[in-house]
Amino acid sequence: MGGDSRLAGFLAVHRSSSVAHLTELLVATIIAGNPGYDAAGVVPLADLERSCEDNVLRVLELLALRVAGEDPDTAGPYFDAARATGTRRAEQGLPLDDVLRSFRMGGRLIWEDLVDKADPAGLLQGDDLRLIGTELWQVVDDTSAEVAVAYHAAARLRVRADEERRANLWEGLLSGRGSEPGFAQEAARVLGLSPDGPIAVVAMDHPVPGRERAEGVATELLARGVRSTWQERSGRCVGVLELPGHDVEPALAALREVAGVRIGLSSVIEGLAGTGQALREAMLALQTVRPDRPEAVCYLDRLPEALLLSAPDVSGRLVDSWLGPVLGLPGPEHSVLLTTLESWVEGGGSASRAAALVPCHRNTVVNRLRRVSELTGRPLVEGPPPVELSLALRMWRLSETE
Repeated sequence: MGGDSRLAGFLAVHRSSSVAHLTELLVATIIAGNPGYDAAGVVPLADLERSCEDNVLRVLELLALRVAGEDPDTAGPYFDAARATGTRRAEQGLPLDDVLRSFRMGGRLIWEDLVDKADPAGLLQGDDLRLIGTELWQVVDDTSAEVAVAYHAAARLRVRADEERRANLWEGLLSGRGSEPGFAQEAARVLGLSPDGPIAVVAMDHPVPGRERAEGVATELLARGVRSTWQERSGRCVGVLELPGHDVEPALAALREVAGVRIGLSSVIEGLAGTGQALREAMLALQTVRPDRPEAVCYLDRLPEALLLSAPDVSGRLVDSWLGPVLGLPGPEHSVLLTTLESWVEGGGSASRAAALVPCHRNTVVNRLRRVSELTGRPLVEGPPPVELSLALRMWRLSETE
């Protein structure tokens, strides 16, 4: 590729005498004409000055090389200032548009300075100016492209780091670190929660797409004055709700509006210190919901079931003791007997009320109860059902949800 050594020499002399002046002018122009820098308030003046100086120098070096007929490799050192600027501005959170606007400003100032210095002395002809202008804007385009590449790479790293930080804060909260004041304050700041106010935890089955459902739930909750933040965890969506008061009913009503999946809501806790316990409550509440009948339930409304799930060994023995022989029958037969038994318990031990619930004839209920008594050796008579039987039936029904 041929070049113009005369123009390259002119540009070398120009560079040595103009970098300091152009740097000062560019800094002032950016501050005055690129409000993004001032509004964001994230780029220290010393950083801006150093960046302007480095990039003005590199642009003038690249311009001289291109006019001389060389085509510098974008992976080479001549683009190091552009890449460093893109990386730093992404880390500082300055919008990319503002960064690229400053490079266009720099290109315009360099062009105006070249014209101002060349015209009085008659150093450049029309063809010279056209060549320099063409190559200058090519250099500005190339450096801007490198800025953008570096910016996007750093932004991706920043997003990943932010996501990892949020995930770590979530795990810390849900494992009990919310009781550490410093950790609770940091988690509250990053996750957008109050460290001390009343909160509740939600556990929700994770359908596909889970994130969209969580966003829909968050929107419904916010409409009822409940702020929330969500995280995908162990195949489920977990949310922390910041309640306007100590009543979970508004939140529960919002969750029921968008259920479609199993949702468990904890009781109200004060501050983030009890988040781990609240998660356990929410998970227990969720496990009490049948998959074929998805709904939103509150832990406080499912305490007997939660108690059974919390003591699987004891509840297992309870089921074996009261229902084991019935469960040994073929599926259809034991389902009929146990469903009738549930209706009898729900009816307060009345065969007539159970018959209305099944529904069937009262004598059918009596015959089925007699069959259960024969199998288990436990008499079932009119009157309040045994508490143990009620619990055993609840546990059997819970096992049907798994």
